[in-house]
Amino acid sequence: MLGSGEVVGKLGISWDELLNYGDEPFELSFPSICGYHPSLTLKAAVLHPCDDHDGALFDSLVDCEIARDTDAGHARFVEYVTTKTVSYLNDAVEHFFQSVLDQCPVDHPDRASALANLASARLKGYIQGDLEDIDSTISLFREALALRPQGHPDHPLSLYHLAEALTWRYREEDTTVDLHECAQLYCKLLPLCPEGTYLRGIAVGANGVDYVIRACNDLSSALCSRFRQRGGIDDIDESIRVGREAVSLCPQEAINRDIYLNNLAVSLRCRFDHQGRSHDLDEAICLYEEALRICPVWHETRYASLSTLGGALRVRFIERGDVDDINRAISLRREALILSPPGHPHHDIILNYLAIALKIRYNELDVSEDLNEAIDLYRKSLRLMRLDHPERHRRLYNLSSALSSRFTKTQENQDIEEAIRLCQESLDVLPSLHPDRYTSHSWLNMAYLSRYQVQHNPADLSLAVDNFRLASGHPTQGFPQRIIEAIHWARQAEVYQHESALEAYQMCLELFDNHVMTRSSIISRREAATAFRGARSLPVDAASCAIRRDNLRQAVELAEQGRGQQWSLASRLRTPLEDLESTSPKLAHKLSELSKSLSDAQGSATLTDRAAADVAATQYRRLMEKWGAAVAEIRNVKGFSRFLLPPSYEDLQAAARYGPVIILVASEYSCSAIVVPTSGEPYHVSFPSITLTDLKNLKDRFARAIRNASVMRPKQPRNDLMALLRTVWDEIMLPVVNVLQQSLKLKSHSRIWLCPTAAFTSIPLHAAHPFRTNADRSKEPCLEDLYICSYTPTLSALVRSRQMMKKRVAPSFVTIGQGQPGAGKGKALLAVDSELELVGKLVPATANRTTMSGDAATRAGALEALQQNTWVHLACHGKQDPKQPYNSHFVMRDEHLTLLDIMENDIPHAEFAFLSACHTAVGDEKTPDEVIHLAAGLQFSGFKSVVGTLWQVDDAVAKHVVQAFYQNMFEDLEGGGVMDCTKAAWALNRATHAVKTKVPLEQRMVFIHIGV
Repeated sequence: MLGSGEVVGKLGISWDELLNYGDEPFELSFPSICGYHPSLTLKAAVLHPCDDHDGALFDSLVDCEIARDTDAGHARFVEYVTTKTVSYLNDAVEHFFQSVLDQCPVDHPDRASALANLASARLKGYIQGDLEDIDSTISLFREALALRPQGHPDHPLSLYHLAEALTWRYREEDTTVDLHECAQLYCKLLPLCPEGTYLRGIAVGANGVDYVIRACNDLSSALCSRFRQRGGIDDIDESIRVGREAVSLCPQEAINRDIYLNNLAVSLRCRFDHQGRSHDLDEAICLYEEALRICPVWHETRYASLSTLGGALRVRFIERGDVDDINRAISLRREALILSPPGHPHHDIILNYLAIALKIRYNELDVSEDLNEAIDLYRKSLRLMRLDHPERHRRLYNLSSALSSRFTKTQENQDIEEAIRLCQESLDVLPSLHPDRYTSHSWLNMAYLSRYQVQHNPADLSLAVDNFRLASGHPTQGFPQRIIEAIHWARQAEVYQHESALEAYQMCLELFDNHVMTRSSIISRREAATAFRGARSLPVDAASCAIRRDNLRQAVELAEQGRGQQWSLASRLRTPLEDLESTSPKLAHKLSELSKSLSDAQGSATLTDRAAADVAATQYRRLMEKWGAAVAEIRNVKGFSRFLLPPSYEDLQAAARYGPVIILVASEYSCSAIVVPTSGEPYHVSFPSITLTDLKNLKDRFARAIRNASVMRPKQPRNDLMALLRTVWDEIMLPVVNVLQQSLKLKSHSRIWLCPTAAFTSIPLHAAHPFRTNADRSKEPCLEDLYICSYTPTLSALVRSRQMMKKRVAPSFVTIGQGQPGAGKGKALLAVDSELELVGKLVPATANRTTMSGDAATRAGALEALQQNTWVHLACHGKQDPKQPYNSHFVMRDEHLTLLDIMENDIPHAEFAFLSACHTAVGDEKTPDEVIHLAAGLQFSGFKSVVGTLWQVDDAVAKHVVQAFYQNMFEDLEGGGVMDCTKAAWALNRATHAVKTKVPLEQRMVFIHIGV
């Protein structure tokens, strides 16, 4: 018998003829089976029972019995196959094949064959309907495969047997997991089966790979359709997974390959629309392009390939703005329309798709001919569609959107009336949770808004807002589309001064938070946060909106919720659980384990294998769902109702426990500050003469002044820089100081914390200076004469650092220096070694001091030093990466020590870091309110107090600041005091005063303090 149970025939040769071959192998040929000519290679051997030694005779007899029972079993099985008599099958299975298996223990060389024989007979009986149990048969095949690992001559056959059994179970029970495993087994099997072999012939046949491909494709399409109806993300993930398996199994030359490529691309497009992952769109376009290339010009489905590729290019045009994409999309769809003329079953669909592309080009390029043609095509398409067609609602709202657009141009009332009616009609036919209700609400709010802009009826504005609210809150639509809608709502509410603006901002921030949390890597979260036009200013615009409505508490909450989102999301997985452990230890343990699993799963790397990346993303999402469910469960525990919710004003005010926090809000709507005092209500400080444009200009002027100062002689006056610092004092910090002195009665030399947003993050606020002389010839004090200034990326970061101060360990101090970074990594820093030596002398003997420099200062060595020490001084090149801030780094001997490396370490006992390197506290231009820089990364990883730099450091003069800093930091430790990182801000303040005659202004300003 052959591998799939085909009967070849009886061996018609006598014993004498067999023995005549002696020790030489010989081949027997058989008639053709399934198009192949099977052959059998045999070798005769004579067994001498009299040579028994130590039980060998018994073993031989057993082997003979195994062989006889196996032959008898096959004989019975052949009779079953040829006569369909069930008793022969039962005899073969129960009396012979099972008996053979019982005689073959786990370590017997023939056990795999015994398993395969028994399982094959049982599978044949299942296929014929004579046996019911398929599960035990599959278990037998699994065991046989385990005994025939890769490299075993029968490994391919065992792969095929298991795949065949799983296929039959999938046919009968529709278990998706079986289909996945079949696909994976065939992917392993096919490379092991050369073309023209029998095994390949049966593997790729109608009941083998071909069936699995069709089943995967059908399942993928069904899941995609269900996703479109219900919006369940599991459906589209699974659709893509099985679609990939269909494509990977399908040979390049297969006739239907273009269909499988197109279907996978459709699923990827759907997921892109729902989740906004750009790689899904790029992959879909590649698949569509391949499908079109292999689809002949004469093929009846070529119109579909043309149209779907056009659709993907249209979407990419919306995302990236390349006009070539939309022009090609329209050309492809015009060609598709030629191939599907009137009378073609899909003529109406292509009319609709072409109209969509034309409407998109009109939106961006304002070509009136495109809009009019689109409306004509929409009308034709709608007329050709049945009234009960399940997708008719899409044609209705598509035509509505075009009519609304034309109304804004022509102000023809009938257009807007029809547009509103069509959208309402589309809503009438959709269930409440249908994903497309989002689009209907979206176009309906635009129709009402268009009519309001012309007719100024307040009812239309209210109706527009109602539909903005419904669209952005629609639960089965993906976060990206809802975010776009919420941003549009907020912007329009600002334009028309509608009372819903604050609600819209809250919706934006909540959706952003949920969207970014779905991303499984740190870098992909930043990509998600920067993907939306107009989103970068949302936190400050929301805060500004609350300020303008005299709700300062909410302004503080919104500024905090929207800023530093990357840090706050990551910190949730490191939330201390001591309070919860005392109340509900089981829940605390559950959340701790889930948080650890999420941290392990998130990683920073981007997988290049898209299938593997999909699996990782799905696993992460499911973990996140479990984590979210655990958090929801905790919020039901008494006293934990606000667990991990955005902090309230009362929570955030804890940041001001040791001094007020000044939040500086830079929005296009207003620029001002909020002073959060130690207790009581916040104070508003208006900057009436400062606009966002002014701040951006000020930022650029500072950058130029710093560059110019860097090439000036040390004693040369920095007039430009002084003039800018005077502006900062007069226009920004003096009004704040007035509140501190007059309203808060804050004493001189008290601590204050600056929390700048947006354009304020690029301005050296701590260095604000009047550079004026009083009437008595005394110098007018500057900000750092009056107060000890620190910065904090967010209020939560400051609160978290203070909470972690409760856990202190014996101090250990490491100095890490790299003055010779190697070729291509920057110039040599000649003063590094002397700086390390200087710091080493100033650190108290009570601290456990170590130094790492030269060849020892590697990436791995520096990371280990950060983890093992509580105090760190780092002297090396620092580089802020403007394109990808997580790649910002310290230059080590071998590899860069990146911000990602630092973030991925949790160092709860760390206390202080001095970063004597360039650009360590410079944020990200694309997302300034994320405060993504090296100093913030160290604070997040556990360092409570950090000294960083705003621009390039001159290592030749930096040593003066370093020396003065540590002298002040440790001046009172000779009598046995304790190293205290909370003194760092004061020590830096004293140091910059002490070196005024030695260090030029821009090199004194460059150092800032962050944290406690």
